[in-house]
Amino acid sequence: MKITLKDGSAKEYPNKMSVYEIARDISEGLARVACAGEIDGKVVDLRTIVDNDCELNILTFDSEAGKAAYRHTASHVLAQAIKRLYPEAKLAIGPSIENGFYYDFDIAPLDRTALDELEKEMKKIIKEGAELTRFTLPRAEAIALMKEKDEPYKVELIMDLPEDEELSFYQQGDFVDLCAGPHLMSTKTIKAIKLTSSSGAYWRGSEKNKMLTRVYGTAYTKNADLEAYLEHLEDIKKRDHNKLGREMELFTTVDVIGQGLPLLMPKGAKIIQTMQRWIEDEEERRGYMRTKTPFMAKKDLYIISDHWQHYKEGMFVLGDEEDEDSEVFALRPMTCPFQYYVYKQSQKSYRDLPCRYGETSVLFRNEDSGEMHGLTRVRQFTISEGHLILTPEQVEEEFAGCLDLAMYCLKTLGLDGDVTYRLSKWDPNNREKYIGNEEDWENMESKMREMLIKNGVKFTEADGEAAFYGPNLDIQAKNVYGKEDTMITLQLDFVLAERFDMSYVDAGGEKKRPYIIHRTSIGCYERTLAWLIEKYAGMFPTWLCPEQVRILPISEKYHDYANKVKKELMNNNVLVTVDERAEKIGYKIREARLERIPYMLVVGQKEEEDGIVSVRSRYLGDEGQKPLDTFIDDICKEIRSKEIRKIEVVEKEK
Repeated sequence: MKITLKDGSAKEYPNKMSVYEIARDISEGLARVACAGEIDGKVVDLRTIVDNDCELNILTFDSEAGKAAYRHTASHVLAQAIKRLYPEAKLAIGPSIENGFYYDFDIAPLDRTALDELEKEMKKIIKEGAELTRFTLPRAEAIALMKEKDEPYKVELIMDLPEDEELSFYQQGDFVDLCAGPHLMSTKTIKAIKLTSSSGAYWRGSEKNKMLTRVYGTAYTKNADLEAYLEHLEDIKKRDHNKLGREMELFTTVDVIGQGLPLLMPKGAKIIQTMQRWIEDEEERRGYMRTKTPFMAKKDLYIISDHWQHYKEGMFVLGDEEDEDSEVFALRPMTCPFQYYVYKQSQKSYRDLPCRYGETSVLFRNEDSGEMHGLTRVRQFTISEGHLILTPEQVEEEFAGCLDLAMYCLKTLGLDGDVTYRLSKWDPNNREKYIGNEEDWENMESKMREMLIKNGVKFTEADGEAAFYGPNLDIQAKNVYGKEDTMITLQLDFVLAERFDMSYVDAGGEKKRPYIIHRTSIGCYERTLAWLIEKYAGMFPTWLCPEQVRILPISEKYHDYANKVKKELMNNNVLVTVDERAEKIGYKIREARLERIPYMLVVGQKEEEDGIVSVRSRYLGDEGQKPLDTFIDDICKEIRSKEIRKIEVVEKEK
């Protein structure tokens, strides 16, 4: 058989061989670091037998698939350690993930001390160097084996697999686990491991099921790489908006108010107010007309839009649906049906289009409790929502305008380099999820694809992620932990105009159905705030800061001058406070720095006599003395231009 390798060279063998044996024949060193194989583009286990001509790539830890096999083996080591220390524990699932692995167990919660003990046991198992062997069993024997080992979750997994599925197991020493692989040849290949955390996780992700204990960990081939990753994790913890946002008193949550219902505190509310005013002004400049619509509506409205049929589970329903004499309402999960009735209040001509409606919308969505997280996944949120009603001929230009607005917002916030673009399409195999016919879907997806290419957008495509009424452009970003969320969405809608009997009169005097673009400009304000907290570690650009300047009088004698400076700054719309506490100036500076204030103005005798201020910033540190007018001109220009200044001395200033 002829084996073509990644570099294009070829090897020929008279007999069948495993991927691992071929790796050894190429190089003993390669075999030592091999994690998996890739045959004709398909990732396979090192034990896989090659018996015909193929293209073969030996995967090491440098590849994503190699890392996955390496860390998947580490998850089995974790499971073996659990069974040694907690024999009563039941095994659930244990996959590799982007930066490591996890395993779910039916066991009491584990604290840091327990994780440290587990880690020690894992290192013992690795040192033992047991080989991993793979075997398969018929369905009935596989079930019997897992019942014998008292592993009910494994039995359930087997029962849910197709009848003809190959049921494979991996064994290392006395430990056996149901698993498709691939895996390393031996546990001794694992060089550096760390259990990072533990949390609760519902079995199969459903809150209707039992809460299990999930243990997270990571594994590397070098201790130095592990240490670098752990340092990265520490930085992540510092940036986590759920932690930092509370420490900075930007938001909080209260049990008696409810999960997913955050309270924005004065500082956080000020940041969102600043963004909201900016967005509303920018949208108005681009021809948007503002609307203000109710927070709720009768279910009749949502029946017309088809949200009742397709989205009811995600809505908060008010009233008794079983009582025919009772009116049933629902809090709005979106604004589009309301704005359609604004449009319908008068007959529109083609000359009136496009109609661009914008609204700062408070929306409500009944998210699962397991999905709640800080400001990124909440049940009440505020969104920069807009709907454009237009003729078919206007779709391309208006879509480009919506895209330009979204990109402008991202660039202004300094987030444009942190996003990816996804064309979210329908899934023709899941027809009940969507309305409209197949031809219209194909046409609209093709139209969006063409527009994205024309506008120079690099994008991926994803089936089954579209809205039920049309394809989306989803602008995606990841939080500090690598979880991806949709930040901004643009949608093409080709069906709802008919459902709401929306029309315009064309140049020939005939009534036609308009097209609709659903879009956000900055997305959800709460989620954007979370993103900004993590992006800037709380050190927002000056124009976004809830406190832009803090004046620090050296002593009580200079309070009057400090307040005079404050008044001048306030007259120029700068957000400023005076620290009048009887504390030493060094202490005040340190506190202001810890609170991430962009500018500190120290004032004393010389400053008062000369009408100047001594400027300290988080950007350059000690910027020296400046005339007050000069400082005001500089900061007003920075705020007005929404400049993002580079922080050059953050380490030096600590």
